[in-house]
Amino acid sequence: MYLCDPKRMETKIKTFSQFGATGNGGITRHALLDADIAARREFVKCMETIGAKIEYDDMGNIYATLAGSNPEAKRIVMGSHTDSVPNGGNYDGVLGVMAAMEVLETVVAENIPHEHPLTAIIWTNEEGTCFKPTLGSSATISYEYLPKDLQAIYQHDDIMKAESLFHPSLTFEQALKDSGFYGKRENRLTRDNAKYMFEMHIEQGPILETAGNNIGVVNCVFGMRSLRVSFEGQTVHAGTFPMNHRKDALYAAAQAICYLHEEIDKLGYKDLVYTTGEITCKPCVHNCVPNFADFSIEVRYSDGEVLEHVEKIVHALADKKWAGCKCKVVDCWRRETVYWDEKLVACVEEAAKELDTKYQFIHSGAGHDAQIISYLLPTTMIFVPSKGGLSHCEEEWTSVEDCTLGASVMLNAILKADKK
Repeated sequence: MYLCDPKRMETKIKTFSQFGATGNGGITRHALLDADIAARREFVKCMETIGAKIEYDDMGNIYATLAGSNPEAKRIVMGSHTDSVPNGGNYDGVLGVMAAMEVLETVVAENIPHEHPLTAIIWTNEEGTCFKPTLGSSATISYEYLPKDLQAIYQHDDIMKAESLFHPSLTFEQALKDSGFYGKRENRLTRDNAKYMFEMHIEQGPILETAGNNIGVVNCVFGMRSLRVSFEGQTVHAGTFPMNHRKDALYAAAQAICYLHEEIDKLGYKDLVYTTGEITCKPCVHNCVPNFADFSIEVRYSDGEVLEHVEKIVHALADKKWAGCKCKVVDCWRRETVYWDEKLVACVEEAAKELDTKYQFIHSGAGHDAQIISYLLPTTMIFVPSKGGLSHCEEEWTSVEDCTLGASVMLNAILKADKK
């Protein structure tokens, strides 16, 4: 068994946390803008130092490869993304990149034999906070193998024309060309040149920490349904119109949200989660009764039949009026549960056992590049704990020891897969 180096890992964490630092312990690193470009250049510099071959594809994905003993073997790849959400943390996404770097650095430092080429990857624009949609570059690479409902979301021309939310005159295509990371289509990851993919990530939840475990052997990414519920009411004066004659769209939305919480909770599924994260109210004036309100409802769970049941509960809102307002429900987004490759999951578990770690099987409620790449290649993930379960915020934190242990598990799991 091989161990990665905590000093190298700590140096990487400190270095990458400087790119887009907010001054409050976190980062804002939008895809293909200055801070992300700096992080990518650091990756390239470090990987060139150990002799890795660097390639860019036409979506700006970066590949750093160490040759294996068999020139005919397909490569085993690992990695994640360097972009972040606004005021995000120093681990989400980029830890998967740093862990991949650490794996390659350990292979070189320890002169570890391996048959397959080993490749560390940075995927472009995973978060989708600067250019829509999320996961656009990994989806483009996997496009031919995606389900048709996902293909409809990831049209290449639409992705290239997408405008930055922060610089409206800047498209993804122009930002990519300006970044210096615009490469060749023939450099893309394909089934012909790659065999397996591993991704290490922080858990982004409290399960590992609560259980006192250091490693999560991930078995699936939850399926998801995203819907929009809207209400049409009537705007009247807030001071002169009697309460029993109003059609208050925001009040209708509030009633519906409380109803959904009650009905979905009655189903009794422990791991089922649902969220209302966006609410719109019009005219949004303090002395006007709202004539329009809508909200998002996003549901995540492993069982597709349960997700369908919840969808029916949400759609049933439109069968009646709420506070005198008409209701409309629209489907926005869906993805099915993705189960990781059983052989690779077994490799991760074996590595965790042999390293004498405290581990458990765990699912992912969040989406990842690996989830998209799984349509292209056999794939799996490794989780390390998130302090307090916090993520997508500046307080996000994972210990150097757990970061290094996760990289060590990934390294040894990859070496097991290398022999299969």
